[in-house]
Amino acid sequence: MNRRAGALAGTHPHPRSARAAGVALLASGLVLASCTRSAPSGAGTPSTPADRASTAPALPTSSGSYNPNSDPVVEVVRRVEPAVVNVTTKVLGQSLIFGGSPQTGSDVGTGFVVRSDGIIVTNYHVVEGALNIRVTFNGSAGRFANKVYQARVIGGDSAHDLAVLKVGASGLPTVPMGDSNAVLLGEPVVALGYALALPGGPTVTEGIISSLARTIQVQDPNAPNGPITRTYQDALQTDAAINPGNSGGPLVDLNGSVIGINTAGTQSAQNIGFAIAIDAARPIIEQAIEHPRAPVAYMGVVTETVSPGIAGQFGLSVQSGALVVALSPSGPAERAGIRVGDIIVAFGGQRVTGADQLGTLIQSRRPGEHVRVGLVTQGGRSQTVTVTLGDRPLP
Repeated sequence: MNRRAGALAGTHPHPRSARAAGVALLASGLVLASCTRSAPSGAGTPSTPADRASTAPALPTSSGSYNPNSDPVVEVVRRVEPAVVNVTTKVLGQSLIFGGSPQTGSDVGTGFVVRSDGIIVTNYHVVEGALNIRVTFNGSAGRFANKVYQARVIGGDSAHDLAVLKVGASGLPTVPMGDSNAVLLGEPVVALGYALALPGGPTVTEGIISSLARTIQVQDPNAPNGPITRTYQDALQTDAAINPGNSGGPLVDLNGSVIGINTAGTQSAQNIGFAIAIDAARPIIEQAIEHPRAPVAYMGVVTETVSPGIAGQFGLSVQSGALVVALSPSGPAERAGIRVGDIIVAFGGQRVTGADQLGTLIQSRRPGEHVRVGLVTQGGRSQTVTVTLGDRPLP
């Protein structure tokens, strides 16, 4: 009876002991039930439910005085969470020759708003090779709760794994940037991010600064042109859990200021994660804000140059042009009716002779322009469509 009462009171025995206790309780329950049904004559009058209720101990109630609203971690999360966003990208895989289908996938990461007019910081590898970038605010963001915005990159640095995004909004919730040079070994920190792309808002983990000024090498298996190794200097090490999807999220001190940008975890050891020191990132962020990269036009196509050899191999009806082998999902070309397998033979009244020339023609235009594009379809039919060029997400 003492063991059972202890379990109800909230104690936590070793899992193996708990299983044994559960089996013992189950067996005890079966025995008691059997004894109740087959009580021998003369054994006395069985107790009534009222009798049992009068002698049973009361369930314990909480008497603690802890107030979660005054907990420093809870307070930090309440201040920072509205400015933490989910960054989702569409990434195109290796292009396929004639007759193939687009190989696209989704990458999910995290970002945080540093200026109310739509300036967002994330990791470079989160948006690298992106066909389009979407930013979603979580349910704590007030009037921006659950709103989704298209974003483009206005600056960044691959060496620091840093990208600066811009969305078309104003009055956004923000998080201040702190001073990573003032961080102390052992200082408590909180990491926020969309770990494992789980729905329902960002994940919060707590830890300490485990080491300062680390130089680490990180494998990026998802780089557009194949796996690469990135080297980060002056990284902060923390035991706060950093999982896939946390990339680009803020590592904050108990003042609610960003001291690092979560970038990497490790599968070979537990409780080891790394963040880019905010002092190393600050000049890049300021440069992007002061001198943002100009919008670059894009059509959302991946093409291969049509050579006589390819034309003969696939029985094409033309000997030159740009063969469409993949499309950006919901991009300008797809919206205009261009399909994989079409051959682009004219752009804005100029003849298209190959993929490189088409890229040059697109970049000579501005986002928002309407351009007439001449096609030869897979069936050999000539067609002209009008494409409204978009902003290239990653200049």
